[in-house]
Amino acid sequence: MMTPVSIIVPTYHESPNIEALARRVFAALDAARMTGEIIFVDDDSRDGTAEIVRRLASEYSVRLLVRTEERGLASAVVCGLERARHDIMVIMDADLQHPPESVPALVEGIVRGAEMAIGSRYVPGAGIDAEWSWFRRLNSFVATVPARMLVGVRDPMSGFCAMSRETFHRAGRLHPIGYKIVLELAVKSRCDRIAEVPITFAGRAAGASKLSLREQWRYARHLARLYWFRFSVPIAVLAATGAVLIAWAGRTFVRGDAP
Repeated sequence: MMTPVSIIVPTYHESPNIEALARRVFAALDAARMTGEIIFVDDDSRDGTAEIVRRLASEYSVRLLVRTEERGLASAVVCGLERARHDIMVIMDADLQHPPESVPALVEGIVRGAEMAIGSRYVPGAGIDAEWSWFRRLNSFVATVPARMLVGVRDPMSGFCAMSRETFHRAGRLHPIGYKIVLELAVKSRCDRIAEVPITFAGRAAGASKLSLREQWRYARHLARLYWFRFSVPIAVLAATGAVLIAWAGRTFVRGDAP
């Protein structure tokens, strides 16, 4: 039996996806002869999420943490990581764009010695939903290129990853802005061994995207801050300039999902 895993899923108005995600995750773990838990961290959605998780708890190891005084995907992920029971932890979205069937492959990457394993859209064997328009792909590319300089992987914008508790603790104090918490964790933990696992990035199953022009701007600020941390002041100034351009390009991307 492999080391059990804690899976952190931040939610906000994602009730239509909760049950399908849980069943697919535990089916994938069972098939791989793994065990684990799912921690749903909900920003007080009041959309039935709590009732669904309570019902699922009679079949699976699931927990719900409801936050009433704080909001945001990144801080929700940190909240879940801090409360995880197991030493290997997975972060994934609730919208089913991250394939639950790939969770065991991410865990395997950590078992084999990687400090972080990322579900990647841009390595051989990976793919993106055919409904993605060329414009959406272009915007994803524009957002991804400057982030690659920070961590040296093909898909640093992925929000689907596994890591050890040691890697999480090594990151130290986190200052997440917006939704790219995996990028911050990779940069601040100074990971040298990052495995990229090919995934097929699906379309949103149900509900609405949370991306907005405000989130695009927050990503730009986050990127500039991480450049400052990683490369010091001179390059951080250049990064800030690039970040403004990314935010500007994002104005026409507010109807799609996150890059």
